[in-house]
Amino acid sequence: MSSPLEAKIAVVTGASSGIGLAVAQSLARSGMRLVIGARSAEKLEAAVRSLDGAGTAVVTDVTSDAGTAALIRTAIDLHGGIDVVVANAGIYIGGEFAGGDLRGFLDLIDTNVGGVIRTVHAALEHMLPAGSGDIVITSSVSGYQPIYWEPVYSASKHAIRALTHTLRRQLVGTGVRVGAVAPGMVLNDIWKVTDDAAVEAGVAAGIGIRSEDVADAVVFMLTRPRHVNIRDLVLLPANQEL
Repeated sequence: MSSPLEAKIAVVTGASSGIGLAVAQSLARSGMRLVIGARSAEKLEAAVRSLDGAGTAVVTDVTSDAGTAALIRTAIDLHGGIDVVVANAGIYIGGEFAGGDLRGFLDLIDTNVGGVIRTVHAALEHMLPAGSGDIVITSSVSGYQPIYWEPVYSASKHAIRALTHTLRRQLVGTGVRVGAVAPGMVLNDIWKVTDDAAVEAGVAAGIGIRSEDVADAVVFMLTRPRHVNIRDLVLLPANQEL
């Protein structure tokens, strides 16, 4: 049976590794054609090779207005439109606020919040006239409860939750759906977990989930009937105490 995503066009940011790469691969397996963006040209080229001809790579820094607009424009120019945008690019900084790196904190806000705003704003310029589209934003459980050991990261994800909720209401009646996928501990490179054995051990212990688990959640969101909008999908490891 064919996928409801067959032959549709998706843009995924932060797609060179982790959740973004897993999402891109899942969407490619569902029959979508993709334009993927990330900052690292080398990692991005490796990522696009894993898509078996379904993807195009565009080196993208989501803190750049022109960069995010060019990413969306590439998808339009290549494929004539966009059906799905997964605004996934993000960085992580935890630890003490008072002794932390101010520049790093501000860069995190510009990436995690500003990058989403730029990407979604550029996408809506094309989705709204088309009267259809799906926007999925990668959030975090730390956007749904304040986590004291990551105050700035948590603040960024609270901002994303507010954006998702308010934007969904503004888009009522337009044909464009928006929602956020919000995982707990994902065992990937953002947490410096790159060894397959360590990932499997964490999954077996129920203290972490795979990037592919988040990708499955995104595909679930995108394949709901058009009258259903999943605004928030929070998924946690079974034994993560949050």
